Amino acid sequence: MSEKPVSEMSFEDAMRELETVVGQLERGDVALEDSIKLYERGAELKKRCEAKLKEAEEKVAAITLDGEGQPNGLNAVEGL
Repeated sequence: MSEKPVSEMSFEDAMRELETVVGQLERGDVALEDSIKLYERGAELKKRCEAKLKEAEEKVAAITLDGEGQPNGLNAVEGL
């Protein structure tokens, strides 16, 4: 488990660590206290991944296309 704060992780880093956490929990060979800590970390990582995906979706949605379907600008997206 990384010591890096979840709030500083990229989507890829958070997803990679989340996969590791899920794998450890699925194996079931972790002590109860450690399982609780892993679950809490996993919940934080999941939230980070969801936030980064939503941010990316909003950026993509903000791209405007011309009559030929080519990108021609961006619309402002509130909060970005």
